[in-house]
Amino acid sequence: MSRLHTDALRVLDEWRADDPQQEALRHSFLTLLDARQDACLRACEPGHVTASAVLLDATGENVLLTLHPRVGRWLQLGGHCEPADTSLAGAALREATEESGVDGLVVEPEPVHLDVHPITCSLGKPTRHFDVRFIVRAPEGAEPARSEESLDLRWWPVNALPEDTDLGPLITAARARG
Repeated sequence: MSRLHTDALRVLDEWRADDPQQEALRHSFLTLLDARQDACLRACEPGHVTASAVLLDATGENVLLTLHPRVGRWLQLGGHCEPADTSLAGAALREATEESGVDGLVVEPEPVHLDVHPITCSLGKPTRHFDVRFIVRAPEGAEPARSEESLDLRWWPVNALPEDTDLGPLITAARARG
């Protein structure tokens, strides 16, 4: 069992969701992790655990979103876990740093939200992402730099998200955390 798989089991076993839907998802994630040793790797075709970041500015009033080239919508930062990742929070922090170009980010170690969604990712086959989402905070004055993984990168007020987004529950959960 990899360190990342062990960490994912521990984090999701200890985390308690604030609502029944999130708690049900938590159990689904644990079932996948119990059934599949490769659940944290993109090669796991039935579905795999991914790590995302709700990247908030220093004030907590703005969230950095990426215009995803494949999906064509504004999304939170994040993505596939890599074999070198040893924790879900670390994977979310790595993804946020790579995709934002911002140094000095700080990740909260406990998930804030879970989501499962169908997607055709780099394997070219339909699968599901079991997305574990973490709050990541940017230092004051952070200036993002768009990477090749994004069509655009922009700060959005948390109370004025793009129209074509389903990030409301995620942002609500992040704001409730403070």
